[in-house]
Amino acid sequence: MKIQTTILTAIAAAALIVTGCSKEQVGKAVDDTKAAVASIDTSKVEAAFASAEAGAKDALKPAVEAIKNADYAGAVTQLKSLGEKFKLTDEQQTAVNDLIAKAQKAIADLAAKASTEATKAATDMTKSLGK
Repeated sequence: MKIQTTILTAIAAAALIVTGCSKEQVGKAVDDTKAAVASIDTSKVEAAFASAEAGAKDALKPAVEAIKNADYAGAVTQLKSLGEKFKLTDEQQTAVNDLIAKAQKAIADLAAKASTEATKAATDMTKSLGK
């Protein structure tokens, strides 16, 4: 869900802008969000599928692209489907399950970060209105 990352970035940026933060602080919030998005390594699952049948390799490509584009929900759906459609080796199944867990953790981390930033922004706004 590239849209999800964009929305979370926009929320974090808007929260910082509303509270009167400098451009450097807004840029840092956006960079932090991008860093969280880029933190999932797909090399383990790609290595596990290096010798897989062509159909399984082709089915893995959209999931890896979804991870790289921060479409974690889409990637999870595609990875689960991959496990159902193809007979995977134990190594492949482990790699797929690990990648699913990482994607789900990234979704939770981004949501928690956005929630924290929004709460902080609301608190700061309330404080500034009281002055």
